[in-house]
Amino acid sequence: MNKELMEALDILEKEKEISKDTLFEAIENSLITACKNHFGKSDNVKVEIDRDTCDFLCYAEKEVVEEVEDDCLQITLEDAREISQYAQLGDVIHVEIKSKEFGRIATQNAKNVILQKIREEERSVIYNQYYEKEKDVVTGVVQRYLGRNISINLGKADAVLSEGEQIKGEIFKPTERIKVYILEVRNTPKGPRILVSRTHPELVKRLFEAEVTEIKDGTVEIRSIAREAGSRSKIAVWSNNPNVDAVGACVGMNGARVNAIVEELRGEKIDIINWDENPGNLIQNALSPAKIVAVFADPDEKTAKVVVPDYQLSLAIGKEGQNARLAARLTGYKIDIKSETQAKDTPGFRYEDYMDEYEDEDSYADETYEAEEGYAEDTPYVTEDGYEATYEPEDVCESGEPHNTDTVYEGSDTDADGVYEEESYMQEEEPAEE
Repeated sequence: MNKELMEALDILEKEKEISKDTLFEAIENSLITACKNHFGKSDNVKVEIDRDTCDFLCYAEKEVVEEVEDDCLQITLEDAREISQYAQLGDVIHVEIKSKEFGRIATQNAKNVILQKIREEERSVIYNQYYEKEKDVVTGVVQRYLGRNISINLGKADAVLSEGEQIKGEIFKPTERIKVYILEVRNTPKGPRILVSRTHPELVKRLFEAEVTEIKDGTVEIRSIAREAGSRSKIAVWSNNPNVDAVGACVGMNGARVNAIVEELRGEKIDIINWDENPGNLIQNALSPAKIVAVFADPDEKTAKVVVPDYQLSLAIGKEGQNARLAARLTGYKIDIKSETQAKDTPGFRYEDYMDEYEDEDSYADETYEAEEGYAEDTPYVTEDGYEATYEPEDVCESGEPHNTDTVYEGSDTDADGVYEEESYMQEEEPAEE
């Protein structure tokens, strides 16, 4: 029994995760290569290895002839009789080859064959291991910056976080642990090349699956996600169990679950809303925290007209149009938002007529909100910054710049099921009322 070889194979199998059968095959090929280098031919060379004891036998098949013309393929009857006394002319005799007789070059070549096979198998094992994790989230350690890219160590392999997949403003330090989403695993001659992302919407989905037990076991589903990495995400969730609150499960007690995800995303706001098969209700939920007067959705054209109170217009649109933009991506609808004053002044846009037209349609929201009293035109109020102001027919965006009230926010090119949406856990405050 070859104990040294057995121990070496056990160590390789444990550390490199390379099967013994593969290693035995590499040893056989290396011995055949050594014979070819030593004798010039290896067509008649056979190698047998006992898988249990690691004892191996290397021999050449030679034909018994009267006169030898090729030493590698033939043997005389007299020499054959020394191996087997029953040898006859025309028989094929197995002539053992001593591996110790191989020269230095042949031995070196045999060694290289084994090492090359081990390297190939090691790359293959790593590739298969991370290929199974493709489209999943893993934890990596920041190693160094490669220009504008970042090298991330995932354990047995290094991944590349390219500039385009980094969240704007995020800065990492060496040895810092971060979670990344594996975009693609490529098999290259130099080993697997792994591309990861911090901006992909699926990153938020996978983080919720890991953090929220109800999502992991299928009780709660994430139906859609819309994300602007580093700023805000909206997700629409649905519960398959009427006794389980989908939004509450994702938020967790005192916001523990969603806060853990927000912390991992470096403060990115996450809005969580209830998914609704009724597009009117879904759009109404997606535009929260803004209050909605009426929603008129056309499921065939994937368009929707939304009417909001005058004082809620800027909140519905959001800073630089972000809230409306994310709502459009979340629902897959093209959303046109107007204030009550603008809707009344728009020719042909009388929501009394729309309400008559859609009162029996599923696309009309189940609930509507009336404008709160005390917010009529020229009514004074106090802004969030503490300044006194009065409501005008046209509102002003949060940035302080007049918004384009006719702006239409496009949804995603894919349908609602193919879009990922997310909603902010941190609600925006409304103006204080005097």
